[in-house]
Amino acid sequence: MYPTALTQLARGNPFSSPLFNIQKVEEPKQSLHGQRTRTLAAAATSDEGPEVEFGSQKYFLLCGFGGILSCGTTHAALVPLDLIKCRLQVDPEKFKSIGNGFRLTVREDGVRGLAKGWAPTFIGYSMQGLCKFGFYEVFKVFYSDLLGENTYLWRTSLYLAASASAEFFADIALAPMEAVKVRIQTKPGYANTLRECVPKMYAEEGVWAFYKGVVPLWMRQIPYTMMKFSCFERTVELLYKHAVPKPRSECTKSEQLVVTFVAGYIAGVFCAIVSHPADSVVSVLNKESGSTATQVLKKLGPKGVWKGLVARIIMIGTLTALQWFIYDSVKVYFRLPRPAPPEMPESLKMKLGLTE
Repeated sequence: MYPTALTQLARGNPFSSPLFNIQKVEEPKQSLHGQRTRTLAAAATSDEGPEVEFGSQKYFLLCGFGGILSCGTTHAALVPLDLIKCRLQVDPEKFKSIGNGFRLTVREDGVRGLAKGWAPTFIGYSMQGLCKFGFYEVFKVFYSDLLGENTYLWRTSLYLAASASAEFFADIALAPMEAVKVRIQTKPGYANTLRECVPKMYAEEGVWAFYKGVVPLWMRQIPYTMMKFSCFERTVELLYKHAVPKPRSECTKSEQLVVTFVAGYIAGVFCAIVSHPADSVVSVLNKESGSTATQVLKKLGPKGVWKGLVARIIMIGTLTALQWFIYDSVKVYFRLPRPAPPEMPESLKMKLGLTE
């Protein structure tokens, strides 16, 4: 059995990802454009068939599938910009700016050279997306059950804890392909394809070659993901409260997805800033054999860790916005629960003495 307070809270949670472990509730099925109370899937219409039950195995699997599509496709699409960003970080003497980096890369490797590392990028970030979004939903349910009705008051902490926990496992899945990608992109002549690079790295350094960057990845990705999810969730709340001229329940699916995209881009800018120093360390570490994160950090210095920030802000802002857009679109398509922004439940108001 699930507490009534949690059910009330879940109805008011940010639409991209319900906070609470609840059972499906029966509510009047009316048109979005008519008067209706909030439901577990405000974007869904009554003639589209039953929703996927929140918290079910199917729900979590579909969330993971949404993560695969959102992360794998977007990162693969932005490989050219990621390639230049990595080269700005590891060889700033040669690659002095984004434009200069593109020109030199095309001159040396041709247009096809801009796609270097696309295969490990797609595979690695698909696995990361599966774990990142799938486990985020799992940990939100787990932590909200621990908090009980106080989840509303601690929702930002919940977003931070759930996203950090999910990213811990996501980076373990990502690390091998990230190491291969960076080696292909930043070490000219080393290898041009995934099949060529993997056995070569294994022969030189063993399994360690694929996991030596996992700690710097945690340093980069955990703050990044904590910002990505918490900033997105709270930005959605603020947009519907202050920017969108009508309640979310009256917005069409397209309008809701526009809000998703805008909130995702805003979150992406902050993500890029907080995670960039660690990203610089990862790029250099995976290029150079035998180096440690501490050695690379000392070598780069305070200014060196910020090289390539502009390129990364552009890349991550676009990336994050597209990821949230795709992820939320998957939820719409499969009719996964997408509640509206949170409101304090009546039971908590009474407990805190906020009711008359």
